[in-house]
Amino acid sequence: MFKEKVLQDQVAVITGGGTGLGKDIAIAYAQQGAKIVICSRNEEHLAKGAADIAKAGGEVMTYSLDVREPQAIKAFTSAVVERFGKIDILVNNAAGNFIYPAEKLPLRGWKSVIDIVLNGTFYCSQIIGNQMIEQQSGQIMNILATYAWAGGPGTIHSASAKAGVLAMTRTLAVEWARYGIRVNAVAPGPFDTEGARTRLWPTPELEKSITDKIPLNRFTSTEEVAQAVLYLTSPYASYITGECVVIDGGAWLGKGIAGNMDFVDNFAAVREASKKARIK
Repeated sequence: MFKEKVLQDQVAVITGGGTGLGKDIAIAYAQQGAKIVICSRNEEHLAKGAADIAKAGGEVMTYSLDVREPQAIKAFTSAVVERFGKIDILVNNAAGNFIYPAEKLPLRGWKSVIDIVLNGTFYCSQIIGNQMIEQQSGQIMNILATYAWAGGPGTIHSASAKAGVLAMTRTLAVEWARYGIRVNAVAPGPFDTEGARTRLWPTPELEKSITDKIPLNRFTSTEEVAQAVLYLTSPYASYITGECVVIDGGAWLGKGIAGNMDFVDNFAAVREASKKARIK
C-alpha cells in the first residue's frame, strides 16, 4: 500500500496483539518501520506473536497485561515510555465475545465483556492518552463491530460495549484534537479464524448462514483490516478524526448477520446438541 516506511521509528502499542487481527496490525506496522509493543494476558500468545512480528523487521516488546486493571496499565505505560521514550499509536484491540440470547445471558458473561471491551478501552485510552497529551501528539485506533449501531441478536453484551466505544471514539476525537491526538475506529466484518470458527460457526451450515448474508459473499480478512488501520494511523490520514470505517463487504447495509435471528437460534440448537453428545 505504501512505497515508504511511513511509520519509521514510531512506537505502536497493540492490546491483544499476540494473535489474529492484533498480530496482523502489528506486522503491518513493523513493515512500515514502527517499533512494536504487544500486550495480552496470555504469555504463550505473546511469545508466538512476537516471533511472527519480528520476521517483518523492527523491534518488538511484549508485556503481560490485563486491560481491566488500571494500575497494571499505568505500570505498562511507564515501562513502554522508559524503553522507547514515547507512545505514538495505541490500538485498542483486546476484546471478548460469544453468542448468547439476551434473556439467558449469565450476568458474569455480561460483566466480563463490558470490563474488557468498554472499560479496558477507556482505561488504556485515558492512561496512554495522558502520555500522548504530554507529547502533544498521538493516534488512537479502536476496533468496533457494525452491531454497535445496527444491533446484533445474540451479542447484547458485545454490542452494548462496542456502542460505548463508538461514542468514546467520537467524544475523544473532539476533546483531544487540541493536543494533536487523532482518534478513529474500524468496524470489521466477521473473520474466518480458528477461534471464531470454533466459537461462532462450528458447522458448515452456520458458516453458510453468515456468508449468504454478505453481499461480497465471503468473510473479511485480517490483512484487509490491518491495511485500513495502517492508513488511518498514518500521515496520509492526518485530517481524519472521529471516523469509523466499515470493512464488512457491505453486510451491515442489508442488515447481514446483525438481523439474522436464524443464526442465533441455529447456534443455540447446535450448542445444545453438542452438550447432549458430550453427556452421552
